[in-house]
Amino acid sequence: MGDIVLLRHGETAWSLAGRHTSTTDLPLTARGEEQAALVAPALAGWRFAAVWVSPRLRAHRSAHLAGLTPTAVEPDLAEWDYGDYEGVTTADIRAARPGWDLWRDGCPGGESPKEVGARLDRVLERARPLLADGDVAFVAHGHSLRVCGARWIDLPPSGGASLRLDTSTLSVLGYERDTPVLLRWNAPVG
Repeated sequence: MGDIVLLRHGETAWSLAGRHTSTTDLPLTARGEEQAALVAPALAGWRFAAVWVSPRLRAHRSAHLAGLTPTAVEPDLAEWDYGDYEGVTTADIRAARPGWDLWRDGCPGGESPKEVGARLDRVLERARPLLADGDVAFVAHGHSLRVCGARWIDLPPSGGASLRLDTSTLSVLGYERDTPVLLRWNAPVG
């Protein structure tokens, strides 16, 4: 039985500034490109049955620099749709809406935690049969991959709040006997 390897894309100007970035298709910064390239040696020994990437440019570029060849663009791996909060920092949101919490409240004009969880459940369901043929890689975004990790271990989407995920880190979802587990989380490379 294979594992699912999660790669969060490299740094962008907005991820560096803490701005919520979903549909805005930003390129990687120079540092983000370096970060993604540093992942390549860590993935060199893996043989993937499938490599799925988010539709965003930053995910595609990170996959390429990490030495991965995408086999499919997976729309359900897109980042949480922040709606009215696209490009806004958490501090600025909370200044206008005290007590706001992404993991509880979701985003007006965007997605709720339940909606993001349903998307990632679909991705995991489509990936599970492929694990019989080997490992699968997902190249995507911080919040969507945190929800993916939470759903893998049967936590609600809000469980992703406890799973910090930095840019260009690797995480591995696998099994202990028949139980889905986090084999590695937020592991830096390079």
